[in-house]
Amino acid sequence: MEHPDDNMVRHEDLLRLDDSLKQHSLQRKAAITAGGGIDHAGRVSITPIKNFDLDNTIFSTLEGTLPRMFMTAKIAKNVQWDESASKKIEQEYQDAVTEASVPSVNSAIIQFMEEECDFSAEHADGTFLEHLLFCHDYSALHFPMHSPVVMLLHSILGTGTNTFAMEASKIPALGELVSEFEMRHIEAFPSFLRLLYQPNFLGELDENIARLDTLDSISYHRVIDNQRLSMAAEDFWIQLNYHLIHYVDFLPAANWPSQLSDPVMQSFIDLSNFLDKADKRMARVAFPFPRPSKLKSLPRPSKLKYLEREKLSFGGRLSSLVPTSVKKKQAAKSIRKFSERADHSLEYELFWKS
Repeated sequence: MEHPDDNMVRHEDLLRLDDSLKQHSLQRKAAITAGGGIDHAGRVSITPIKNFDLDNTIFSTLEGTLPRMFMTAKIAKNVQWDESASKKIEQEYQDAVTEASVPSVNSAIIQFMEEECDFSAEHADGTFLEHLLFCHDYSALHFPMHSPVVMLLHSILGTGTNTFAMEASKIPALGELVSEFEMRHIEAFPSFLRLLYQPNFLGELDENIARLDTLDSISYHRVIDNQRLSMAAEDFWIQLNYHLIHYVDFLPAANWPSQLSDPVMQSFIDLSNFLDKADKRMARVAFPFPRPSKLKSLPRPSKLKYLEREKLSFGGRLSSLVPTSVKKKQAAKSIRKFSERADHSLEYELFWKS
């Protein structure tokens, strides 16, 4: 990932956004062009960002010395691109956006985001707004059959770490600015983001793989106010494809085989595999799964030797020693704690056609 200060679209510039002002990072431009994630090993040099302040990000609410150290190690990375790679990505990106049209954002929605919401916290890579714009543009190009507005506003009613850009009392006002379809998916997104980290969620769906065509609906609780809502099966599959797009923006810039224990990457793999198995993949999200065959026979510390042009922080080296299963359990536990603090229930129920 690039340094958080690179290519930033400032919060105060929100009302002036147009196509000429949107500046995605090189990693995001490459993902938009390719329609998926790319391991850029060999084309970048990665070093830790010194004195990185996690409290300025959406992960400020994360508790515990080790979890905070591991999260800092994950996102506090400075990426330097080779000149040839940079030029190639820029040219391919310009060709891609010239051929395809990315719709402009409704000015009323932009005004609502600027005047009624707070997106001042940084995201995993740069500003929160940059993340939203990437998800919007990616969705417009690679999931064109459904509205990209959902991805622009997917976190407006809450993130996985209990940061809320707006108050629940403003939900009716938001609903007046978007379509019923868009609102249905915007309010559901934070809930399913949390459920996807719980092993029983995709697990139950997978156990019922043979009868998924008879799924009628699913009930869940909205994160911001715990209101119980229901989503029809048709919308549910669309919702999961929006999440598939969302995961793209959390992939590391390079050296994927050495970072397979990352809970986000594991969740991405789980969802991608499930959607293929259920024949419900709709969005174009290419994801060449890392094949760490060379690494499997090595003791864990030796795997770090296969990091290509990447220097890890102390937290990064320590994190690499933690088994995947432990990290997945810790991530699920962390989500449950955040929901408990927000008085949000992770209970859901599947309803089947008779």
